[in-house]
Amino acid sequence: MSKKRYTLLKKDGKARRGRFETPHGTIETPVFMNVGTLAVIKGAVSTMDLKEIGCQVELSNTYHLHLRPSDKVVYKLGGLHKFMNWDRPILTDSGGFQVFSLSNIRKIKEEGVYFNSHIDGRKVFMGPEESMQIQSNLASTIAMAFDECIPNPSTREYVEKSVARTTRWLERCKAELDRLNSLDETINKEQMLFGINQGGCYEDIRIEHAKIIAKMDLDGYAIGGLAVGETHEEMYRIIDAVVPHLPEDKPIYLMGVGTPENILEAVDRGVDFFDCVLPARNGRHGHVFTKNGKINLMNAKFELDTRPIDEGCQCPTCRSYTRAYIRHLFKAKEMLAMRLCVLHNLYFYNKLMEDIRTAIENGNFSEFKEQRLREWKSGDCK
Repeated sequence: MSKKRYTLLKKDGKARRGRFETPHGTIETPVFMNVGTLAVIKGAVSTMDLKEIGCQVELSNTYHLHLRPSDKVVYKLGGLHKFMNWDRPILTDSGGFQVFSLSNIRKIKEEGVYFNSHIDGRKVFMGPEESMQIQSNLASTIAMAFDECIPNPSTREYVEKSVARTTRWLERCKAELDRLNSLDETINKEQMLFGINQGGCYEDIRIEHAKIIAKMDLDGYAIGGLAVGETHEEMYRIIDAVVPHLPEDKPIYLMGVGTPENILEAVDRGVDFFDCVLPARNGRHGHVFTKNGKINLMNAKFELDTRPIDEGCQCPTCRSYTRAYIRHLFKAKEMLAMRLCVLHNLYFYNKLMEDIRTAIENGNFSEFKEQRLREWKSGDCK
């Protein structure tokens, strides 16, 4: 039986304010995990920067690190925490989504997935055991179970078969991680496992799968296979259907989501964990978040704008630099432009989560959510 690690501190409607204890520190939830696919945030952001902008959890990618530099290299160097100089929690995804995205060069079988490396074309095999072994070598705080991310739309027959296989794979992941955590040579013998709910946009399949995996007493539960082409309304409908059937005493993670609006809506439906490449990716292209919505710093109207990106923001960028200067850096193709915008966007997301936690504690999350949505929608974005 898994240890009790998650404490539900307060509920405001369905919104949950929690605390999750891990071998690498406490996570205050709801939380946004800052995505560092290859053990680094794209945009020249260091782990020291991550601490300054309030990052609680860093997320790295099993598939990419397995190919480069290889999980065995990371193991020899003492695991991800030592490798990237980060002493707070790390979640590693299982590689399932990346394998899903390689649809032209992969073959799914019961034992696992055969595919070709996107780097050099070499043949690679990954199944539940291999995913757990790689994540154990990486020594992350939280390992994600290996699953199949189902394309949308998919036929009911395909989804049912896929979900049944994902359940069998989850059982194999749990057995293998238990074995790995018992070995003397394992770096993190307290590595935790999150299972993933799948089922496409079929509510009844989702609910049945949630009930099955809820009985497996995992450390946490994720809702996967969303944000892959369905509408926001469909995504919210599935979250509404699934969350009541997952354990209330375990954290719930909505994978790969999303926009600030998506996060507010999902928190309102009981979700605790989020991750998305959006803030960093947008920042690298000069698209930045403000209290009045998103702006594009490439626009000519910012050429002489001496204001910070977001007035009142306390991020390192807004405390020191103007919109005009950052726009100049982009036009001059200077790397500092990307760095400053990524720092700002990640700070914006981490601060949003902090404000969400405070609103739930104060019992006014609903009002907070409506106010933020109104500001982002009606903001002048000047």
